[in-house]
Amino acid sequence: MRLGLALGYWGRGPSADHLPLAQEAERLGYHSVWTAESWGSDAFTPLTWIAAHTERILLGTAIAQMAARSPTTTAMHALTLDHLSGGRMMLGLGLSGPQVVEGWYGRPFPRSPLTATREYVDVVRQVLRREGPVELDGRFHSHPYRGADGTGLGKALKPITHPLRAELPVLLGAEGPKNIAQTTRIADGWLPLYWSPTRPGAYEASLADLPDGFLVAPMARAHVCDDVAEGLLPVKAMLGFYIGGMGHAARNFHADLMARMGFEEEARRIQRLFLEGRREEAVLAVPDAFADEISLVGPRERIAERLELWRKGPVTDLLVLSPDPHTLRVLAELNS
Repeated sequence: MRLGLALGYWGRGPSADHLPLAQEAERLGYHSVWTAESWGSDAFTPLTWIAAHTERILLGTAIAQMAARSPTTTAMHALTLDHLSGGRMMLGLGLSGPQVVEGWYGRPFPRSPLTATREYVDVVRQVLRREGPVELDGRFHSHPYRGADGTGLGKALKPITHPLRAELPVLLGAEGPKNIAQTTRIADGWLPLYWSPTRPGAYEASLADLPDGFLVAPMARAHVCDDVAEGLLPVKAMLGFYIGGMGHAARNFHADLMARMGFEEEARRIQRLFLEGRREEAVLAVPDAFADEISLVGPRERIAERLELWRKGPVTDLLVLSPDPHTLRVLAELNS
């Protein structure tokens, strides 16, 4: 199991510690570093900055939102950064949810998410393989565009720039069972939002037919500390926000995932409290047990024991979310 560093996205401004953390991760032998986006900073620009100040560590987006860019634009970003970094790019993609897609990007959330994802990946693959002009008679992503509001003058094009790697890895941040199963068929890897090594059955059916070399790369917050309960507070804060606030009361993929993992009553309570404006109560309502099993928190010896559970399953890459260099060093030592 390899280690990656997950940096996430910026808060109210650039994070001064992101580049030093990425450089420290490279020095410690981490395999990859990953950036993200929501509705503020983008995923590709910080990754390019990191690429310019590192030499070996692989560079991934976890995740770049599909609604933010057409698939050809995303492929252009990926092939450009792959060239500039000497072949270190890994493209992680995700649909996001209706609130963000329609509220921030101002476009409809696809009524058939699986079809939209499949078409998006198809176009990205066509650009990267450069075997001919990009053509797709799609429901969501037609190339050339043939809609009634078009001119009818669109021409199928092949990228001017020759991609460095035709098979640049494409990973998907899927949550629903059918979406995860499709991911194993059309992508090179999967970026789980929550992964519990003690609940292998939660994803067992979706991962029944994993192809050789398929990447399973969950993100987990890590913190080496003496007080486990205190160390779990940032995990609970994150869960409270995602489960309570990142979605509508009637359609929240994160809350649905927590429910499928055995915490349905708790997930609905967190949702209700958050939507009522009782955010602190929503965070406190996150069960310590759930926060604990999807993270690595506590003294070094405890993390060492729990790390063994992560190694026993299908996880190929553990993406560590931690702003603490000491924690990164401890995990590198334990995983060596």
